[in-house]
Amino acid sequence: MKNNPNNIKLVAVDVDGTFVRTDYTYDKPRFLAIMERMKKAGCEFVVASGNQYYQLRSLFPEFKDTISYIAENGALVKAKDTILFTTDIPKDVIHKTLEICNQYPEIKNTMCGLESAYCERGKVSEKFFKLTNHYYHKLQWVDDFADVNDTILKFAPMVPVEKTDKYMKIFEEQLDGGLVPTSSGHGSIDLIVPNCHKASGIERLAKLWNITPEQCVSFGDGGNDIEMLMYCGRSYAMDNAPDHVKACAKNVCPSNNEDGVLVILDQLFPVE
Repeated sequence: MKNNPNNIKLVAVDVDGTFVRTDYTYDKPRFLAIMERMKKAGCEFVVASGNQYYQLRSLFPEFKDTISYIAENGALVKAKDTILFTTDIPKDVIHKTLEICNQYPEIKNTMCGLESAYCERGKVSEKFFKLTNHYYHKLQWVDDFADVNDTILKFAPMVPVEKTDKYMKIFEEQLDGGLVPTSSGHGSIDLIVPNCHKASGIERLAKLWNITPEQCVSFGDGGNDIEMLMYCGRSYAMDNAPDHVKACAKNVCPSNNEDGVLVILDQLFPVE
């Protein structure tokens, strides 16, 4: 195990605030070299994010169907070229969620489906649509969310940053467990199916590949990373993560703008 002295079989990375820098770049040559060493070591690379699969895939064009994705905070799990799992929010829960969001006009909602994400005309601006399109590369305007015919994976309401805690509580109380709110910061809230998060996605992949939690490493910076940071035997919160996220990880590594993920992967998979 010269090229894998720590017997690591799965590395899972969040994207925003973790793997990519603030300008959404990463050191591609350095990463490609690390990936070669990981491949020799028999280690799987997993992108675990609240973002849409199509957006995540666009970040790694060199690795079509050779890396795996946990998208939409665990609502979609793709093991290389095979969709392993998708959730499907029940119709009554969808309608309840829409009722709640419609009570608060300042909520800017995105509904995330398997085929596309959706914004409602008249509810959000063109500027918001363009910003959302950065994270959801397949995004459509619709007149009414209720008319969409798609498998719905999650909702992604955006709220005023200073009211994040208020809306987290509102969703928690009014949805009554039908969906669970999780926040990645900056006023962004995901409403996801209970027990469907990044850690559940890692667990599905680990079971498929016969990997133990002790053989897993994860990196994250937000509240939606907590479960996977706690699940993996070795985990790293970014230096730019808030304190309550750092408290859930086994280690802290340099920030995303200091290429913290690559710094640690260079240590875990050293050049021979």
